[in-house]
Amino acid sequence: MVVDHGGRGTDHHGGATRHMLEVDDLGPAGLEDVLALAERDPADLPRTLEGRGVALVFEKPSARTRNSSELATVALGGHPVYIQDAEVGIDVRETAEDVARTLACFHSVLCARVMDHRTLERMRDALDAGGVGVPVVNLLSDRGHPCQALADLLTLRQLFGTDGARDRVVAYIGDANNVWRSLAIAASMAGIPTRVASPDGYGPSDADAALVRSFGGDLVVTDDPDQAADGAGALYTDVWTSMGQEEERQERLAAFAGFRVDEALVARALPDARVMHCLPAHRGEEISAAVVDGPRSVVWQQAANRMHAMRGLLAWVTP
Repeated sequence: MVVDHGGRGTDHHGGATRHMLEVDDLGPAGLEDVLALAERDPADLPRTLEGRGVALVFEKPSARTRNSSELATVALGGHPVYIQDAEVGIDVRETAEDVARTLACFHSVLCARVMDHRTLERMRDALDAGGVGVPVVNLLSDRGHPCQALADLLTLRQLFGTDGARDRVVAYIGDANNVWRSLAIAASMAGIPTRVASPDGYGPSDADAALVRSFGGDLVVTDDPDQAADGAGALYTDVWTSMGQEEERQERLAAFAGFRVDEALVARALPDARVMHCLPAHRGEEISAAVVDGPRSVVWQQAANRMHAMRGLLAWVTP
Protein backbone atom coordinates (compact mmCIF):
# COMPACT_ATOMS: atom_id res chain seq x y z
CA MET A 1 0.00 0.00 0.00
CA VAL A 2 1.49 3.29 -1.07
CA VAL A 3 0.93 5.90 1.60
CA ASP A 4 1.14 9.59 0.69
CA HIS A 5 2.85 11.34 3.59
CA GLY A 6 2.07 14.99 4.20
CA GLY A 7 4.58 17.28 2.52
CA ARG A 8 5.82 14.52 0.22
CA GLY A 9 8.35 15.72 -2.31
CA THR A 10 8.16 15.30 -6.05
CA ASP A 11 10.55 13.52 -8.36
CA HIS A 12 12.32 15.17 -11.29
CA HIS A 13 9.26 14.55 -13.50
CA GLY A 14 6.89 16.19 -11.02
CA GLY A 15 5.29 12.98 -9.68
CA ALA A 16 5.17 11.78 -6.08
CA THR A 17 8.51 10.50 -4.83
CA ARG A 18 8.69 6.72 -5.13
CA HIS A 19 10.17 5.56 -1.83
CA MET A 20 10.47 1.84 -1.09
CA LEU A 21 10.92 1.04 2.58
CA GLU A 22 9.01 -2.23 2.31
CA VAL A 23 7.89 -4.10 -0.77
CA ASP A 24 4.22 -3.14 -0.28
CA ASP A 25 5.20 0.48 -0.94
CA LEU A 26 5.26 -0.57 -4.59
CA GLY A 27 1.65 -1.72 -4.63
CA PRO A 28 0.72 -4.73 -6.79
CA ALA A 29 0.95 -2.72 -10.01
CA GLY A 30 4.32 -1.26 -9.05
CA LEU A 31 5.62 -4.70 -8.13
CA GLU A 32 4.70 -5.98 -11.58
CA ASP A 33 6.33 -2.93 -13.19
CA VAL A 34 9.58 -3.46 -11.27
CA LEU A 35 9.74 -7.16 -12.18
CA ALA A 36 9.02 -6.36 -15.83
CA LEU A 37 11.84 -3.81 -15.83
CA ALA A 38 14.14 -6.36 -14.18
CA GLU A 39 13.39 -8.86 -16.93
CA ARG A 40 14.29 -6.46 -19.73
CA ASP A 41 17.65 -6.44 -21.47
CA PRO A 42 19.71 -3.73 -19.74
CA ALA A 43 20.53 -2.27 -23.15
CA ASP A 44 16.82 -1.60 -23.71
CA LEU A 45 16.29 0.25 -20.44
CA PRO A 46 16.28 4.06 -20.34
CA ARG A 47 19.38 5.36 -18.58
CA THR A 48 17.35 7.09 -15.89
CA LEU A 49 20.42 7.73 -13.75
CA GLU A 50 22.64 9.20 -16.47
CA GLY A 51 25.12 11.52 -14.80
CA ARG A 52 23.43 11.18 -11.42
CA GLY A 53 24.63 9.85 -8.08
CA VAL A 54 23.20 7.08 -5.92
CA ALA A 55 24.15 7.03 -2.23
CA LEU A 56 24.60 3.56 -0.76
CA VAL A 57 24.74 3.84 3.04
CA PHE A 58 25.73 0.65 4.89
CA GLU A 59 25.42 0.49 8.67
CA LYS A 60 26.17 -3.23 8.28
CA PRO A 61 28.20 -4.84 5.47
CA SER A 62 26.93 -7.06 2.66
CA ALA A 63 28.52 -8.68 -0.38
CA ARG A 64 25.41 -9.22 -2.53
CA THR A 65 23.67 -5.96 -1.66
CA ARG A 66 26.68 -3.78 -2.35
CA ASN A 67 27.66 -5.45 -5.61
CA SER A 68 24.12 -5.66 -6.97
CA SER A 69 23.36 -2.04 -6.08
CA GLU A 70 26.57 -0.63 -7.53
CA LEU A 71 26.32 -2.52 -10.81
CA ALA A 72 22.61 -1.78 -11.18
CA THR A 73 23.36 1.92 -10.76
CA VAL A 74 26.09 1.80 -13.38
CA ALA A 75 23.82 -0.05 -15.81
CA LEU A 76 21.41 2.90 -15.67
CA GLY A 77 24.20 5.42 -16.25
CA GLY A 78 24.59 6.49 -12.63
CA HIS A 79 27.51 6.81 -10.24
CA PRO A 80 27.24 4.74 -7.03
CA VAL A 81 28.94 5.99 -3.85
CA TYR A 82 29.46 3.38 -1.14
CA ILE A 83 29.29 4.98 2.30
CA GLN A 84 30.29 3.07 5.42
CA ASP A 85 28.68 3.71 8.77
CA ALA A 86 31.81 5.36 10.17
CA GLU A 87 31.73 7.97 7.42
CA VAL A 88 28.31 9.33 8.41
CA GLY A 89 27.78 8.09 11.98
CA ILE A 90 23.99 8.07 11.90
CA ASP A 91 22.69 9.47 15.21
CA VAL A 92 26.26 9.66 16.52
CA ARG A 93 27.90 12.32 14.39
CA GLU A 94 24.68 13.49 12.75
CA THR A 95 21.01 12.66 12.98
CA ALA A 96 19.45 10.39 10.41
CA GLU A 97 17.48 13.39 9.18
CA ASP A 98 20.61 15.49 8.60
CA VAL A 99 22.41 12.59 6.89
CA ALA A 100 19.48 12.25 4.50
CA ARG A 101 19.30 15.99 3.80
CA THR A 102 23.04 16.15 3.15
CA LEU A 103 23.18 13.16 0.82
CA ALA A 104 20.15 14.46 -1.08
CA CYS A 105 22.23 17.50 -2.02
CA PHE A 106 24.44 15.24 -4.12
CA HIS A 107 22.43 12.15 -5.05
CA SER A 108 19.22 11.30 -6.88
CA VAL A 109 18.52 8.16 -4.82
CA LEU A 110 19.32 7.38 -1.18
CA CYS A 111 19.69 3.65 -0.48
CA ALA A 112 20.45 2.47 3.04
CA ARG A 113 21.12 -0.81 4.84
CA VAL A 114 20.33 -0.07 8.47
CA MET A 115 20.00 -1.67 11.87
CA ASP A 116 16.71 0.02 12.79
CA HIS A 117 13.86 0.40 10.29
CA ARG A 118 12.85 3.68 11.93
CA THR A 119 16.06 5.20 10.56
CA LEU A 120 14.68 4.77 7.04
CA GLU A 121 11.33 6.23 8.05
CA ARG A 122 13.02 9.29 9.55
CA MET A 123 15.12 9.78 6.41
CA ARG A 124 12.04 9.54 4.19
CA ASP A 125 10.00 11.86 6.37
CA ALA A 126 12.77 14.47 6.54
CA LEU A 127 13.07 14.56 2.75
CA ASP A 128 9.32 14.63 2.22
CA ALA A 129 8.85 17.41 4.77
CA GLY A 130 11.44 19.49 2.93
CA GLY A 131 9.86 18.81 -0.46
CA VAL A 132 13.02 17.00 -1.59
CA GLY A 133 12.16 14.53 -4.36
CA VAL A 134 14.86 11.96 -3.60
CA PRO A 135 13.54 8.42 -3.07
CA VAL A 136 14.69 6.37 -0.10
CA VAL A 137 15.25 2.64 -0.75
CA ASN A 138 15.58 -0.01 1.95
CA LEU A 139 18.60 -2.23 1.30
CA LEU A 140 17.81 -4.14 4.52
CA SER A 141 16.46 -3.33 7.95
CA ASP A 142 15.30 -5.27 10.96
CA ARG A 143 11.77 -5.07 9.53
CA GLY A 144 12.27 -6.05 5.92
CA HIS A 145 14.52 -7.02 3.03
CA PRO A 146 12.45 -5.93 0.02
CA CYS A 147 15.29 -6.03 -2.53
CA GLN A 148 15.83 -9.70 -1.71
CA ALA A 149 12.10 -10.35 -2.11
CA LEU A 150 12.16 -8.79 -5.57
CA ALA A 151 15.01 -11.09 -6.58
CA ASP A 152 13.13 -14.06 -5.13
CA LEU A 153 9.99 -13.34 -7.14
CA LEU A 154 12.07 -12.82 -10.25
CA THR A 155 13.66 -16.23 -9.65
CA LEU A 156 10.25 -17.90 -9.20
CA ARG A 157 9.03 -16.36 -12.47
CA GLN A 158 12.11 -17.61 -14.30
CA LEU A 159 11.65 -21.11 -12.91
CA PHE A 160 7.91 -21.55 -13.27
CA GLY A 161 6.61 -18.65 -15.36
CA THR A 162 4.49 -15.75 -14.13
CA ASP A 163 1.28 -17.76 -14.09
CA GLY A 164 2.93 -21.03 -13.08
CA ALA A 165 4.45 -19.44 -9.98
CA ARG A 166 0.93 -18.77 -8.68
CA ASP A 167 0.30 -22.52 -8.64
CA ARG A 168 3.35 -23.18 -6.48
CA VAL A 169 3.36 -22.96 -2.70
CA VAL A 170 6.48 -21.33 -1.30
CA ALA A 171 7.24 -22.86 2.11
CA TYR A 172 9.52 -20.84 4.36
CA ILE A 173 11.18 -22.90 7.10
CA GLY A 174 12.74 -21.08 10.04
CA ASP A 175 12.67 -17.67 11.69
CA ALA A 176 9.84 -15.44 10.45
CA ASN A 177 12.30 -12.59 10.19
CA ASN A 178 12.76 -9.60 7.89
CA VAL A 179 13.49 -11.84 4.90
CA TRP A 180 10.32 -13.87 5.47
CA ARG A 181 8.22 -10.73 5.95
CA SER A 182 9.20 -9.11 2.65
CA LEU A 183 9.00 -12.40 0.75
CA ALA A 184 5.54 -13.23 2.11
CA ILE A 185 4.18 -9.74 1.37
CA ALA A 186 5.60 -9.77 -2.16
CA ALA A 187 4.34 -13.29 -2.84
CA SER A 188 0.86 -12.37 -1.63
CA MET A 189 0.85 -9.29 -3.86
CA ALA A 190 1.78 -11.54 -6.80
CA GLY A 191 -0.86 -14.18 -5.97
CA ILE A 192 1.64 -16.80 -4.80
CA PRO A 193 0.54 -18.92 -1.78
CA THR A 194 2.99 -19.22 1.10
CA ARG A 195 3.50 -21.21 4.28
CA VAL A 196 5.79 -20.48 7.19
CA ALA A 197 6.98 -23.02 9.76
CA SER A 198 8.71 -21.64 12.84
CA PRO A 199 9.31 -22.84 16.41
CA ASP A 200 7.23 -21.32 19.16
CA GLY A 201 8.18 -17.68 19.70
CA TYR A 202 9.76 -17.24 16.28
CA GLY A 203 6.69 -17.16 14.05
CA PRO A 204 5.09 -14.13 12.42
CA SER A 205 3.24 -11.55 14.47
CA ASP A 206 -0.51 -11.34 14.07
CA ALA A 207 -0.07 -7.94 12.43
CA ASP A 208 2.39 -9.26 9.85
CA ALA A 209 0.20 -12.27 9.06
CA ALA A 210 -2.78 -9.94 8.62
CA LEU A 211 -0.76 -7.67 6.33
CA VAL A 212 0.29 -10.62 4.15
CA ARG A 213 -3.28 -11.85 3.90
CA SER A 214 -4.61 -8.35 3.16
CA PHE A 215 -3.29 -8.65 -0.40
CA GLY A 216 -5.36 -11.76 -1.01
CA GLY A 217 -2.57 -14.30 -0.94
CA ASP A 218 -3.02 -17.56 0.95
CA LEU A 219 -0.83 -17.89 4.06
CA VAL A 220 -0.50 -20.94 6.33
CA VAL A 221 1.29 -20.49 9.67
CA THR A 222 2.50 -23.61 11.46
CA ASP A 223 5.13 -24.92 13.84
CA ASP A 224 5.52 -28.12 11.82
CA PRO A 225 8.14 -28.01 9.03
CA ASP A 226 6.82 -31.26 7.55
CA GLN A 227 3.36 -29.77 7.17
CA ALA A 228 4.80 -26.69 5.49
CA ALA A 229 6.95 -28.71 3.10
CA ASP A 230 4.30 -31.22 2.00
CA GLY A 231 3.61 -30.67 -1.70
CA ALA A 232 5.43 -27.32 -1.77
CA GLY A 233 6.81 -26.01 -5.04
CA ALA A 234 9.71 -24.20 -3.37
CA LEU A 235 11.40 -24.46 0.02
CA TYR A 236 13.03 -21.34 1.44
CA THR A 237 15.21 -20.83 4.49
CA ASP A 238 17.56 -18.30 6.06
CA VAL A 239 20.19 -18.36 8.79
CA TRP A 240 18.92 -19.02 12.29
CA THR A 241 21.17 -16.35 13.80
CA SER A 242 21.30 -13.09 11.87
CA MET A 243 23.84 -10.31 12.18
CA GLY A 244 23.34 -8.58 15.53
CA GLN A 245 21.87 -11.69 17.17
CA GLU A 246 25.15 -13.40 17.99
CA GLU A 247 24.45 -13.43 21.74
CA GLU A 248 21.31 -15.51 21.04
CA ARG A 249 23.16 -18.12 18.99
CA GLN A 250 23.05 -21.07 21.42
CA GLU A 251 19.44 -20.37 22.34
CA ARG A 252 18.47 -20.24 18.69
CA LEU A 253 20.35 -23.41 17.77
CA ALA A 254 18.34 -25.24 20.41
CA ALA A 255 15.02 -23.66 19.40
CA PHE A 256 15.44 -24.41 15.70
CA ALA A 257 16.56 -28.02 16.04
CA GLY A 258 14.38 -30.00 13.65
CA PHE A 259 13.85 -27.06 11.28
CA ARG A 260 16.76 -27.82 8.95
CA VAL A 261 16.05 -28.00 5.22
CA ASP A 262 17.65 -31.35 4.49
CA GLU A 263 17.13 -34.22 2.08
CA ALA A 264 14.24 -35.66 4.11
CA LEU A 265 12.35 -32.37 4.15
CA VAL A 266 12.98 -31.74 0.45
CA ALA A 267 11.55 -35.21 -0.30
CA ARG A 268 8.20 -34.05 1.07
CA ALA A 269 7.95 -31.26 -1.53
CA LEU A 270 6.99 -31.66 -5.18
CA PRO A 271 9.37 -33.75 -7.29
CA ASP A 272 10.49 -30.64 -9.20
CA ALA A 273 10.52 -28.31 -6.18
CA ARG A 274 13.42 -25.90 -5.85
CA VAL A 275 15.32 -24.82 -2.75
CA MET A 276 15.96 -21.13 -2.05
CA HIS A 277 18.20 -19.29 0.41
CA CYS A 278 19.06 -15.59 0.55
CA LEU A 279 22.65 -16.34 1.68
CA PRO A 280 25.02 -16.48 3.45
CA ALA A 281 24.29 -20.12 4.26
CA HIS A 282 25.44 -22.02 7.32
CA ARG A 283 25.74 -25.57 6.07
CA GLY A 284 24.72 -28.07 8.71
CA GLU A 285 22.51 -25.57 10.53
CA GLU A 286 19.46 -24.22 8.67
CA ILE A 287 20.30 -26.18 5.52
CA SER A 288 22.32 -29.28 4.74
CA ALA A 289 25.32 -29.08 2.44
CA ALA A 290 23.82 -31.76 0.19
CA VAL A 291 20.74 -29.59 -0.38
CA VAL A 292 22.27 -26.13 -0.77
CA ASP A 293 24.93 -27.51 -3.12
CA GLY A 294 22.61 -30.00 -4.79
CA PRO A 295 20.59 -30.03 -8.02
CA ARG A 296 17.42 -28.59 -6.42
CA SER A 297 19.22 -25.48 -5.20
CA VAL A 298 18.72 -22.16 -7.03
CA VAL A 299 20.62 -19.99 -4.54
CA TRP A 300 23.09 -18.71 -7.13
CA GLN A 301 20.28 -17.83 -9.50
CA GLN A 302 18.74 -15.83 -6.65
CA ALA A 303 22.06 -14.12 -6.00
CA ALA A 304 22.44 -13.15 -9.67
CA ASN A 305 18.90 -11.83 -9.69
CA ARG A 306 19.71 -9.39 -6.91
CA MET A 307 21.42 -7.24 -9.56
CA HIS A 308 18.62 -7.55 -12.10
CA ALA A 309 15.96 -6.81 -9.49
CA MET A 310 17.87 -3.79 -8.22
CA ARG A 311 18.23 -2.49 -11.76
CA GLY A 312 14.48 -2.74 -12.24
CA LEU A 313 13.82 -1.05 -8.90
CA LEU A 314 16.17 1.86 -9.54
CA ALA A 315 14.63 2.37 -12.98
CA TRP A 316 11.19 2.42 -11.32
CA VAL A 317 12.04 4.92 -8.55
CA THR A 318 13.69 7.27 -11.08
CA PRO A 319 11.15 7.32 -13.96
